[in-house]
Amino acid sequence: MVAAVWSKVSGQGSDIVVLHGWGLNANIWTPVAKPLSELGRLHQIDLPGYGESAWPEALPITFSNLVELTLAALPERCHLVGWSLGGLVATQIALQAPERVQSLTTVASSPYFPAADSWPGIEPHILNNFARLLSKDFRKTVERFLALQSMGSPHAKADVRQVKAWLFEKPMASVEVLDAGLDMLASVDLRDQLKHIDLPFFRLYGRLDALVPASVADQVQALAPASSQFVSPRCSHAPFISDPTTFVQQLSAFISNNS
Repeated sequence: MVAAVWSKVSGQGSDIVVLHGWGLNANIWTPVAKPLSELGRLHQIDLPGYGESAWPEALPITFSNLVELTLAALPERCHLVGWSLGGLVATQIALQAPERVQSLTTVASSPYFPAADSWPGIEPHILNNFARLLSKDFRKTVERFLALQSMGSPHAKADVRQVKAWLFEKPMASVEVLDAGLDMLASVDLRDQLKHIDLPFFRLYGRLDALVPASVADQVQALAPASSQFVSPRCSHAPFISDPTTFVQQLSAFISNNS
């Protein structure tokens, strides 16, 4: 299962690892990379299958394999920060290898992404439409996803332009990896396991998020009562882009208190 996972390391001190979301790469953390590298030794990772981290040939593209490959690329112990799909990966790592995680932060993420009954989330038909369109024009499908995740941001058009520039600076994920990632977002359910997280756990949300509704925050709090949360009032799905100053302030305080 060994594969080369690309990472960029900067700064000194406690290890901080940031994991990006579906369809993207480590460049997404550019707005906050400098201040986070002043807080500790920052590792910006391209998740396996994305950017410059090729998925191993013949290895099935599953959530468990994605987690194992990512875990193998982490430093011995770190403050683990995951955005969106990366938050799902980070949560699973904290569950199965807590000795490797000094603290866990999820950003605009959820233990279960689809909307179901009284659980706020992404409408299933949206994920189904993206999966159907992938095989026809995967680049345009990713661009549509970027537009959706920027909805609500006061500068959505500028956000999308910048994220597209970061995205296309690196190799695009394959259709197979992207399709499998959508399946993970549609099917992985960690809600019942959150009560087993026994380490510092912080959750950040965007009040204007069109993909992970901020209303899910209190429901997750009930599942993980020892965790803490912050809802950024003027942010959508990528608060570290919409309001990087507030994001860094919140994350820095949490990491500093748990170093």
